[in-house]
Amino acid sequence: MKWAGGKRWLAAHIENFLPPTFNRYFEPFLGSAAVFFHLRPRVATLSDINEDLINAYAQVRDNPSMIVEGLSALRVNGRTYLHIRKHKPRSDIGRAIRFIYLNKTAFNGLYRVNRNGDFNVPFAGNQGRSVFDDAELRSAAKLLRRCQVLSRDFEVAFSEAQAGDLIYCDPPYTVRHNNNGFIRYNESLFSWGDQRRLAAAARKAVERGIHVLVSNAQHESIRRLYRGFRVENLSRASCMAGDPGRRGRTSEYLFIGNP
Repeated sequence: MKWAGGKRWLAAHIENFLPPTFNRYFEPFLGSAAVFFHLRPRVATLSDINEDLINAYAQVRDNPSMIVEGLSALRVNGRTYLHIRKHKPRSDIGRAIRFIYLNKTAFNGLYRVNRNGDFNVPFAGNQGRSVFDDAELRSAAKLLRRCQVLSRDFEVAFSEAQAGDLIYCDPPYTVRHNNNGFIRYNESLFSWGDQRRLAAAARKAVERGIHVLVSNAQHESIRRLYRGFRVENLSRASCMAGDPGRRGRTSEYLFIGNP
């Protein structure tokens, strides 16, 4: 999946920050699942509050051939895109095919809905290109069969984890802000109350013997929430600006809590 804030750039380096061994793997802000697909843990529980995202992963896991058949029938052009964007399938498999198609053909892979819940991201262009790779999709399905894939709040995942498990969190946040506007800019993505809930859950988990990693915005207000955690400053290229000339480098925090 393409996903705003996805951690494909981090996946290749994250092993540098992991404990030598861990039991189960939890990822409660699944998004593009880049870290999961890189680590390929033996046992995992993957979750996200976005029901359409979770349904897409579940259908890839359970019905990969139907996903391949459905996506193969869809052309990539503006007319088809607008038709699929407007369409509201009732079946889980239909919803998954729609979600993956839009994810691969919408501008920057953004997931955005209006107040009526209608997906409203414009078409990215690149007409005629493929929206999936058959071998990659079936490989993903095989890995996902090891997992529970659930739609739920992140605190539920924390409550289920036990000593020796690993939780990796990548909550929604934007790093394109000024210092004074950080909380205001992020309120619609992941509220300050949610940030405090996450930090409290992370701290309690470490006290229970659970390894916790949290990616987050590089901002002093966030750092204060994770006092006592090891802090790594990570830099990456930004790809979210519509104009490539405005894309620069951004810095983020990785908080590491070990029992």
